[in-house]
Amino acid sequence: MSVVHSYLKKHSEALVKDVGIEAACALTGKSKATLGRYYSSHAEHAERFMPIDAVAALEEAASYPHVTSALAELRGNSLNHDGCRPAHGKGGVNSDVILLSQRFALLMAEYNQSIEDGIITVSEAKRLLRETAALQQVLVDMKLHLEEEIS
Repeated sequence: MSVVHSYLKKHSEALVKDVGIEAACALTGKSKATLGRYYSSHAEHAERFMPIDAVAALEEAASYPHVTSALAELRGNSLNHDGCRPAHGKGGVNSDVILLSQRFALLMAEYNQSIEDGIITVSEAKRLLRETAALQQVLVDMKLHLEEEIS
């Protein structure tokens, strides 16, 4: 399986898990087995991907647009939020800066722990990815607060 396929499948799995498997089934009209095939790394499912309408339905219910973000990243782009959803953070830019430094400290602590033995295991990489995604969300919220201030 190509790196791109693997990357998309991992983000499809993250999307389903973000929404919850039962809710994902209800939103898409797909069974648990079908949804599982969309992110399966087994050779027989290597070319099977979630339909775009299912992605759209799940991302509407998810806390983060996992697949859309992955597609943007694969093209070297980043998502520019258009302000349709309110920022998660209740404060303003000052609160965002504090939260950003806290999240970055958590990421660095996780990295330090992960690299201690010179090898980053799969579970350590997953924890680093979760921290990176949380840091990214703080940056998105900060960007939204900054855009609010200039408009």
